[in-house]
Amino acid sequence: MKYYLNNPKSNNGIGVSLEGAELLDATKLDYPKFFSELAPEDEVVLIGGDGTINYLINHVDTDNLKNNVYILANGTGNDFLHDIEEPEDKEVLLNPYIKDLPTVKVKGKSYKFINNMGFGIDGYCCETADKIKQKKPSKKINYAGIAIKGLLFFFKPRSAVVEVDGKKYKFDKVWMAPTMKGRFYGGGMMAAPGQDRTNGKLTLVISTCKWRLKLLKIFPTYFKGEHIKYDKIVKIFTGDNIKVKFAKPCAAMIDGETVLDVTEYSCTTAQ
Repeated sequence: MKYYLNNPKSNNGIGVSLEGAELLDATKLDYPKFFSELAPEDEVVLIGGDGTINYLINHVDTDNLKNNVYILANGTGNDFLHDIEEPEDKEVLLNPYIKDLPTVKVKGKSYKFINNMGFGIDGYCCETADKIKQKKPSKKINYAGIAIKGLLFFFKPRSAVVEVDGKKYKFDKVWMAPTMKGRFYGGGMMAAPGQDRTNGKLTLVISTCKWRLKLLKIFPTYFKGEHIKYDKIVKIFTGDNIKVKFAKPCAAMIDGETVLDVTEYSCTTAQ
């Protein structure tokens, strides 16, 4: 039997309907219990986006799944599907991509992630979007617009200390410091164009700049991965163990899910 688990919160609350299929509300399911009771031949289709995948990998032992699990896109950004270059209108098998995932430790808890751990203005964007959704649940979120306003006025960059496989580096005026499993995040930003999710490594992307308008000028290049040519602003590191510590706390995000008041995080590959 094939089960369709719909996340009604995905895609700004815009629902889906599949002819002939019964949709189960994923937000009301006990995931460990549900998956443990499936027969080996049963299949599961998740209807949602990156946050829906993130919920699965943090509530089910995806390293030892006995069932085929698919994703059918209904997310705001769908960065995972962009990264693996799959269309958004078909059921895509997740099993090969949800084994041996990296973990991030933040505020004393550990989480797996499928795309990235974001820290800086990317976390600020998710925090701001959450506030908008609370006030106007039906309003479509313009993440690019939030980012531009943050760059111009609201977000304050921090000094940061980063450590990659034991080597430490210090930076001033850091705006973004995501650790990437895939190439994309933030609804289409190609933050790490050289990242390969199949090689087991992680990529840290540091964006550091003294002037708001200068960073704003090159901001559009992040969507095509062309920002890396600005090597005085963008610093790229690759490794298995990555730590980032900001001088002052700000919001972070894990696959688009907000974590408030974060000062530091550490990521580790499955190795």
